[in-house]
Amino acid sequence: MASSGDVMPKPSRTLSRAGSVYEPLKIIDLPRADHENLWDKLDRYYRAVKSTVLSYQSPTTGLFPIKIHSDCHEAKVRDSLYCAASAWALALAYRRIDDDKGRTHELEHCAIKCMRGILYCYMRQADKVEQFKQDPSPSKCLHSVFNVNTGDEICGYNAYGHLQIDAVSLFLLYLVEMISSGLQIIYNTDEVSFIQNLVFCVERAYRVPDFGMWERGSKYNNGSTELHSSSVGLAKAALEAINGFNLFGNQGCSWSVIFVDFDAHNRNRQTLCSLLPRESRSHNTDAALLPCISYPAFAVDDDALFSQTLDKIVRKLKGKYGFKRYLRDGYRTSLEDPKRRYYKPAEIKLFDGIECEFPLFSIFMIIDGVFRGNSEQVKEYQEHLTPLLFQSFEGHAVIPKYYYVPADFIEAEKKNPGSQKRFPSNCGRDGKMFLWGQALYIIAKLLVDGLISPKDIDPVHRYIPPEDQRNVSMRYSNQGPLENDVVVHVALIAESQRLQVFLNTYGIQTQTPQQVEPIQIWPQQELVKAYLHLGINDKLGLSGRPNRPIGCLGTSKIYRILGKTVVCYPIVFDLSDFYMSQDVMLLIDDIKNALQFIKQYWKMHGRPLFLVLIREDNIRGSRFNPVLDMLASFKKGTVGGVKVHVDRLQTLISGAIVEQLDFLRLNENEELPEFKSFEELELPKHSKVKRQSSTPNASELEQQPEINVNEWRHAPTHEILQKLKDCDCLASQAILLGILLKREGPHFLTRDGTVSDHLERIYRRAGSKKLWSVVRYAASLLGKLVDSLAPSITNVLVQGKQVTLGVFGHGEEVISNPLSPGVIKDIIYKKCSSHDEREAVLQQELVIHIGWIISNNPELFSGMLKTRIGWILHAMKHELKIHAGDMPSRDLYQMSPSEVKQLLLDVLQPQQQGRSWLNRRQIDGALNRTPTGFYDRVWQILERTPNGLMVAGKHLPQQPTLSDMTMYEMNFSLLVEDTLQNIVQPEYRQIIVELLMVVSIVLERNPELEFQDKVDLDKLVKQAFTDFHKDRHLMDSTYKQDDVFFYNTPPLGKRGTCSYLTKAVMNELLEGDVKPSTDDPCTVS
Repeated sequence: MASSGDVMPKPSRTLSRAGSVYEPLKIIDLPRADHENLWDKLDRYYRAVKSTVLSYQSPTTGLFPIKIHSDCHEAKVRDSLYCAASAWALALAYRRIDDDKGRTHELEHCAIKCMRGILYCYMRQADKVEQFKQDPSPSKCLHSVFNVNTGDEICGYNAYGHLQIDAVSLFLLYLVEMISSGLQIIYNTDEVSFIQNLVFCVERAYRVPDFGMWERGSKYNNGSTELHSSSVGLAKAALEAINGFNLFGNQGCSWSVIFVDFDAHNRNRQTLCSLLPRESRSHNTDAALLPCISYPAFAVDDDALFSQTLDKIVRKLKGKYGFKRYLRDGYRTSLEDPKRRYYKPAEIKLFDGIECEFPLFSIFMIIDGVFRGNSEQVKEYQEHLTPLLFQSFEGHAVIPKYYYVPADFIEAEKKNPGSQKRFPSNCGRDGKMFLWGQALYIIAKLLVDGLISPKDIDPVHRYIPPEDQRNVSMRYSNQGPLENDVVVHVALIAESQRLQVFLNTYGIQTQTPQQVEPIQIWPQQELVKAYLHLGINDKLGLSGRPNRPIGCLGTSKIYRILGKTVVCYPIVFDLSDFYMSQDVMLLIDDIKNALQFIKQYWKMHGRPLFLVLIREDNIRGSRFNPVLDMLASFKKGTVGGVKVHVDRLQTLISGAIVEQLDFLRLNENEELPEFKSFEELELPKHSKVKRQSSTPNASELEQQPEINVNEWRHAPTHEILQKLKDCDCLASQAILLGILLKREGPHFLTRDGTVSDHLERIYRRAGSKKLWSVVRYAASLLGKLVDSLAPSITNVLVQGKQVTLGVFGHGEEVISNPLSPGVIKDIIYKKCSSHDEREAVLQQELVIHIGWIISNNPELFSGMLKTRIGWILHAMKHELKIHAGDMPSRDLYQMSPSEVKQLLLDVLQPQQQGRSWLNRRQIDGALNRTPTGFYDRVWQILERTPNGLMVAGKHLPQQPTLSDMTMYEMNFSLLVEDTLQNIVQPEYRQIIVELLMVVSIVLERNPELEFQDKVDLDKLVKQAFTDFHKDRHLMDSTYKQDDVFFYNTPPLGKRGTCSYLTKAVMNELLEGDVKPSTDDPCTVS
């Protein structure tokens, strides 16, 4: 890389000097040795920073304009942050000189002025922060662009994509880095509480689609937002850096410390790992990932994932003049219409191969090389960058923002990529100086010249060399992918003394809440209540932490609250109104899963503390033996493969993490909040626990109603009331109450109170008798909603999949972005209740199970891009038929929740050998599972099919599909799934999938062929069916035509389904004209 003061290679390219806000300081004459001393080196950098960066800093707000001409009043947060970072970096270098002539102070305060300028702009929008906490939408977020001189808002939400989580996260990250180096940026408690509220916003990055670093959202630039890896990664890094950080630095006290939700951070971490190496659904890769995976965020812990992501960026985006931002990026190309904000459909195809290239990202690669000690990478990108630089009149290097292909060269460039000369942006509408590039160049040069070290500009250790990862104490996840062999500390807490005595007879030692005093045991809801006071600021109108549950990582710590020592039991032990909590086998499974989760994601020093709360209800009847077996496994030291250590709570506290909730420090005149700890059951002395007789699962006969719903649907109300009085069958009572509910409403009075009260009693009684079908029916009539429904759907979405809700064979609702619990409830009940009331709650069960499974075993969902809940239920019902053989199959609705979960796991397992091909196709088709490379092959088919594909009445056109999208982007895969959506038979869907694979292979092996007309896949399958039946009839004259025989035939072999599909495809191809080929293999000479 050329030095800041080096003369550039001939021919010299110079830029006119712009006016400066600062007057240049006199150069101090110091004795010069034969070689340049430290002062002279720093003096060159000082003059370069003053001339190319700081001369454009606003004297009022401290912000930096995005263009340097006098008409530009726009300042972007992201650009200003990098400019501040360059001044700060040079200040760090000046700290090495005793007599710095005041330059350290000046440079530090230029950075401070900018950071406080951004803070000032943000704090003026405190009302938007409060709105965003409740509704994280693009119309209720902080602005990302401000007036450079006044700090006022610029551009409304309709004119600009302000929702850029990476910018807010970058501000928090640099804030921590600079304060850690000794700068004082935050001055009072108002600012502390505001920063805490920014953290609340950033914590939800994993579920908030935004416009991303390029402010355009989707690659199609049509105004839609996406979940971006770069935004989630910056958020993860910011949360790791700021958790437990004191904003007042070394002079701070307990109330200037920032708190981060441990579980929210972990969700961001999981989401980032599942999204990478992609940037988003439409961006297969993106240069925006460089500051995420490298300087300044270093957000990726897994070296293999880092290498995979970086390799893809370099392979796809690196060019002779820098890096493309992303493929088919029209920004500032000659073909982009500067008057239109959004593109037209298929317009991005125009920009293919002529995307602007940005030298900025070569600078990021130089910095990355320095941090990682990779001198070859540093040298490679220095040589790559040097020819791209210009020189100002003062002799300082100038970084062009981008290089573009002029309009006259576009045709030649498209014909021969990389053949045409590109021109720099310096003389265009983006001004002569690109301040983000200038700032980053200064930082890179300081690092390369050894004037600062990576540790200087990364005092909080965002980057840790692999050899040091075991020795560095980090708050969160920068331990890397090292084997996590954590031992979970477990305390067994009995609900009452008599339960404790009872368990003691079986050798299970427990403690009661009274015996652990003065330690208090709280449910997690009380901890949530305490956190509601965090970040409250009446002057700014900020309400504090939103009412979000604390996950099992957060409940694995000890808390000091208002002088009390508090431990919390995990959310799995909360008493829920939803019937799943009545299934003790599910509770045991949840406990094992929670322990496994803690083992996998606990990344802090100190042992996690897991409270097991045993209630008397847990050991009643048939629940006792499974609970006893689980408690015995705790004694043995291993539960589900997780090492545990059981001891008294007082003993375990010494090895745990303690979180001081000092934000509850209140004035004397303020009323203390009241918290309810978990209280021991007050029972008569010497009373004993009575084990009730075991309640087996109810027989199918007990779950069946005695009445026919159709016969009673139109009966008079008085007859229904009389039947309700005379009937003892809970299933029949639930049906009769359901009729009354729809006809008369929930407040209609029966002999036993209102309809809803009566239903609630039936719901409870049916639960105690394990009448699961009745329970589900009553729960649905009562409109029950399971806890954690929205987070479970989010868990699926962040894996790059969609969720559909609705009954198999009927209308479905596709969910692509996270929704609130209320909206999800409305969708489920609207789509399901009209077909079978029980389906509405059973789909909720499935969402909960799937959300957990996909987080911990994502491989079970490989090849399944859409998680269609109704279709998965259909697959489960079919699995029951397979198990039953010739006998009647079990009713899915009558199975316990734990049995439903196990059946789901069985269905998700890769298809076992030995099953018939019909069954395999029915299950895989119902799961919407596709083979590896399926969507890429559909793309290749579309390239050879000018009129597109047709299946089940849906058309997948060649254009604008190929113009709008690229082969590897997620949106194309989702479009293919949408095309297959109308197919109603799972086994037929699977045959269509097999057909598309066959078509792809045929076209691949016959490059001279292509389809002339629209390809009707249904027609091809019909032809294959016909040929198959003809052959079978010739072989066996008694054969009766039935498509089931085709579905049950193996794909491969002499008379496999693929042979018939291939024949149909070849016939279709040969009916059209053969495409002329220059290398026709049939030509002799």
